Amino acid sequence: MLLTAIIFINLAGLCYTLAVFAEKMQKILKRWHVVIFCLGLLFDTVGTTAMSKISGAVLFNFHGLTGLLAIFLMGIHTIWAIWVLYAKDNNLKIKFHKFSTIVWIIWLIPMLSGIILSV
Repeated sequence: MLLTAIIFINLAGLCYTLAVFAEKMQKILKRWHVVIFCLGLLFDTVGTTAMSKISGAVLFNFHGLTGLLAIFLMGIHTIWAIWVLYAKDNNLKIKFHKFSTIVWIIWLIPMLSGIILSV
């Protein structure tokens, strides 16, 4: 179970980092970015679920609370990305990367605290 959790959390990090930085470099939200955001959210959910089963679902500590916040924001971010993509508003597509970067930074907090604190 631990190996599964580690693989999925790392896949989430890879997907989310790739999509956020590709979107920033390409300067506009594209369909493939949204697909990768969706995969990142899926992988993070699977990995976090596996980790919570291993740890006994301890949510009331720094790592647990920031992890819940991160998944919630990733969900909002992914839903908004889908909406922006289909709204066909180029101005929104161009500015979307600012929110992506903020969510990615917040996502890093539980990722790194899990590694550092071995929670």
